[in-house]
Amino acid sequence: QVQLVESGGGLVQPGGSLRLSCAASGSIFSIYAMGWYRQAPGKQRELVAIITRDDYTRYADSVKGRFTISRDNAKNTVHLQMNNLKPEDTAVYYCNADIQGHDYVRRDYWGQGTQVTVSS
Repeated sequence: QVQLVESGGGLVQPGGSLRLSCAASGSIFSIYAMGWYRQAPGKQRELVAIITRDDYTRYADSVKGRFTISRDNAKNTVHLQMNNLKPEDTAVYYCNADIQGHDYVRRDYWGQGTQVTVSS
């Protein structure tokens, strides 16, 4: 079994910052890409940022220059530093990871989600 546990969401004023973290635990042999997605009310889930094991990154156009994704392979964690937050960033943020277990099967895992609310 593999679990992804997110932390760091909350309420912040426009222009503020938050740092999301996600830790993977369980029967893990190797972790490939890790990423963050978000879903606002009434909208589809969308990619925010993704990072490969070799630290290649890709961002949604709407967050480029404001958000930074990073990972610690030794700790099986991924982070999302969010600066200059805007009301349109309000959403539930989900951690995602492509993980190979000790059975050598690769599966896609999701965290439970953490709420980010940007409001004055």
